[in-house]
Amino acid sequence: MAQIQQILAQPVPILAAKYVRMSTEHQQYSIDNQTTMIDRYADQHHMQIVRTYIDSGKSGLTIENRPGLRQLIADVETGFPGFAAVLVYDVSRWGRFQDVDESAFYEYRCRRARIALHYCAEQFANDGSSLAALVKTLKRTMAAEYSRDLSARVFAGQCRLTELGFRQGGTAGYGLRRLLVD
Repeated sequence: MAQIQQILAQPVPILAAKYVRMSTEHQQYSIDNQTTMIDRYADQHHMQIVRTYIDSGKSGLTIENRPGLRQLIADVETGFPGFAAVLVYDVSRWGRFQDVDESAFYEYRCRRARIALHYCAEQFANDGSSLAALVKTLKRTMAAEYSRDLSARVFAGQCRLTELGFRQGGTAGYGLRRLLVD
């Protein structure tokens, strides 16, 4: 009888999905690093991860080339995704959308379906408070600005290499390829 009471007294874990994304293979926040942090967060908050959505080598600027996030949103909107929470490493892993409202829109679609979104490595709780909304908006804006700044720096670097005589882009056109003649 005591064993049955102990089993019944244990809380039922919250079923969760995790979403991980990285833009390039050389990224600081690799899939493995994100997974480790998310798994630790799930253990600490009595959650059981039942589904994983991955966008490896995908830019966070748009949803078009992110099949993992598109599938997550589609599953959430079915009404029966099989989980009650989505765990994401941080705000920038959810996306670096240039329109910060787009990031909020996808989060809202989860919330509308009664699926909570948790940012596991952030210093704030995504609890719907005014402070959380303000911090998320600021972090979304910073993520978008980081992408714009990185794009400008990469373009400037490519321009500089072009000025030095190096060709940028794909294979050189016919007649423009260098050939070592011995």
